Amino acid sequence: MREDVRAPKQPLDRTARVTVLLLFAAWTVDYVDRLLVNLALPQIGAEFGLDHTEQGLVLSAFFLAYALFQIPGGLLADRFGAVRVMLVAVLAWSAFTALTGLVGSFVLLLAVRFLFGAAEGVFPGASIKALSERTEPGQRMTANGWMQSSNAFGVLLAPAIAAPLIAWWGWRGAFVAIAVLGVFVFLALRKWLPAPRVAVERRPGGGRAVLLSPVMWRFALMFFGYDVIVWGLASWVPSYLQSERGLTLTEAGAITALPALFGGIAVVLGGRWSDRLGGRHRVVVLPAMAATAVCLVVMSYSEPVAVFAVFLTLTGFFAALCYMPIFAVPLRSLPAGLAGAGAGLIVFGGQAAGMVIPVVMGALVDEFSYRVAFLALLSGVVLTVVAAFATPQTSEGFKLR
Repeated sequence: MREDVRAPKQPLDRTARVTVLLLFAAWTVDYVDRLLVNLALPQIGAEFGLDHTEQGLVLSAFFLAYALFQIPGGLLADRFGAVRVMLVAVLAWSAFTALTGLVGSFVLLLAVRFLFGAAEGVFPGASIKALSERTEPGQRMTANGWMQSSNAFGVLLAPAIAAPLIAWWGWRGAFVAIAVLGVFVFLALRKWLPAPRVAVERRPGGGRAVLLSPVMWRFALMFFGYDVIVWGLASWVPSYLQSERGLTLTEAGAITALPALFGGIAVVLGGRWSDRLGGRHRVVVLPAMAATAVCLVVMSYSEPVAVFAVFLTLTGFFAALCYMPIFAVPLRSLPAGLAGAGAGLIVFGGQAAGMVIPVVMGALVDEFSYRVAFLALLSGVVLTVVAAFATPQTSEGFKLR
C-alpha cells in the first residue's frame, strides 16, 4: 500500500508550484476567517456578557465541528475527489463567516461557529490529498511545508486585516467583509488548479484500514500534543495581552504576528528537513519540543511585555518545527488514493486539542490565572514526545496494521 517512498528529494516543478501557490492562498483565507473571532472575542464577550469560560466555548464550538469533520472530509475527498470537496468547503465556510456577524444571541453564535467549523473541517484532508496527487514522494513534504506555512501567514495577516475592520465597522461588519475573500479563492481554485499528475487509484476498504490503524492514531496523538500548544496560545494570548497587559487590539495583534512569522519559517524548514531525513521525525521533534518547553516556562513568568513577546515567538518557532515531521512518514508511505483519509485522521487529532484546550484554559484563567493556564500547555510537550517514541521513523517501518 505504498508508492516509491525511497525517491530522493526533488525540486518543485511547475505543477507542484502552481498547486502550492493556490492552496497557500486558500489556507491563508481559511486562517484569516478562523482567527477573526479570536481578535474580536473581547468585543463579542462584552456585547453578550460572557465570562472567560463562555468565551472559551465560542472558540471550542468551532473546534468541536472542525475536529469531527476531519475524518469525513478526508473520506469524502477520497470518494468524490479533492477539488470538488475543497470548492464546496470554501463556499460554505465563507457563508458562515458572514452569518457570524449577523447573530443576535449567544446560542445562535455557538450554532453558527459550529457550522463554520464543519465547513472548514472537510478542507484539510481534501487539500493535502490534492497536493499529494500533484507531487512526487521526494518533494511532498517540502511542498506541504510551503502550503502549511500559509497557516502562519494567515495568523500574521489576520490582525492586519481584522483590527482596522473591527475599528471601522465593529466586529459584526468585520465578519461580513472578510467573507468576500473566500469567493475569490473559490474562483481561483476552479480556474487555475492543475490536473492531477497521475490517475488516482481508488482502493475499496482502504479508508477503513486507515481509520482502524493503531499506528495512524499514534500519529494523530502526536499532532494532538502539538496543537495543545499552538491552539492554546492562539486562543488566549490576544485576550491576555488586552485584558491583563492593557494593550490595544492593534498592539496585541502586532505581538501575536511575531510567532506567526517565525512559525511560518519553521514549518517550511520542518518540511525540507523531513524530505532530507526520509521522515525520521524524532530527529526534529525531540530537540524542538525540549526547546519549546523551556521557552514556554520563561514566557509564562515574564513580566515585561517585550520579554513575553520574545519567548512567545521562540515558543511558536520551536513548536512549528514539528508540524511537517509529524505528517512525514504517513504521507510518504500512503498512496495518493488514501492521502485524504490519512491526513484527515491526523488533523483530527490536532483539532481535537483545539476543541478541548480553549475551554480548559478559560476555566484555569477564571479559577487561577493566565500563568497557570499557559503552564498547562506543557502537557502538550509531554504528549508529543511520548507519541514520537511510539511511531515508526521511516516508511520501511510503517504498516497500517
